[in-house]
Amino acid sequence: MKQIEILGMGIFAPRFVRTNEQMKAFVDTSDEWITSRTGIKKRHVQLNKSVLEMANQAGLQAIENSRIDKNKIRVVIVCTFTSEYRTPSIASLVQRDLGLNENVITFDLNAACSGFVYGLVTASSLLNKGDYALVIGSEAISSVLDMTDRNTCVLFGDGAGAAIISNGETQSAYVAGCIGDDTTLVCKYKGYLQMEGKQVFKFAVKSMEKTLETLLIENKATLDQLDYIVAHQANARIIASVQKKMSISDEKMFMNLEEYGNTSAASIPLALGSMEGLKNGMKIALIGFGSGLTYGGVIVEWRGEKCA
Repeated sequence: MKQIEILGMGIFAPRFVRTNEQMKAFVDTSDEWITSRTGIKKRHVQLNKSVLEMANQAGLQAIENSRIDKNKIRVVIVCTFTSEYRTPSIASLVQRDLGLNENVITFDLNAACSGFVYGLVTASSLLNKGDYALVIGSEAISSVLDMTDRNTCVLFGDGAGAAIISNGETQSAYVAGCIGDDTTLVCKYKGYLQMEGKQVFKFAVKSMEKTLETLLIENKATLDQLDYIVAHQANARIIASVQKKMSISDEKMFMNLEEYGNTSAASIPLALGSMEGLKNGMKIALIGFGSGLTYGGVIVEWRGEKCA
């Protein structure tokens, strides 16, 4: 596939914040317990549960920051598993609400925490030369949490991140895969999110390391040639474990899950849109892993004038 270029980012975090201290009102926990095991300090909560509202806010900001002609957007993909609609897609409503042309492909994509990576790769494959795509990760995970389940309620938050992308001239390889599973991390209709924490941790560490190693091999690249690595913001211990195994410096591995917690498909774009000091031509590896069990990675090139 062609090299994915990111021209601008947008992020949205709900104003309502629930700290670790406030989680004590729901379950037997403490700030020390949560922080030491996850690295999370707080999570944002979308009180009206609207994935669409968050997607619109992040998408609009991405368009403004990229300074493109929005009439040249030909693809809109919203990556989510918590949509308030069974149909229509959130993406089709984003097209309406942001005033985009009707000659645009719109659909939602559910690959859970790998969703944004899958969305970028899919959108890139649908672009003609000179076109743009709007790829959004938006999740209201609070809508599917059992607030009496300490295994899940302390981990997840709500938010959205969006990217405007185009295709470059050079070739690039992506990595993606799935180990079909509906028990380790699952959320059924009209049910709560359920997770086997130890199994998720093992899968996450193994898949993150494997994905990054394969991504470098497929692109004939080295860690030194990457400016940053942005992994799905699930748990600080997962990221630290891979860092140690692969000798990755703290400066190269960006994290912001302390602020947002695990926001599934929104976590990578929320992180990418929160970064400062990005310069044209920087290469960033994005690594996702999550329910399904899905995993994926892609190296993107920063071409934006500024961050959100």
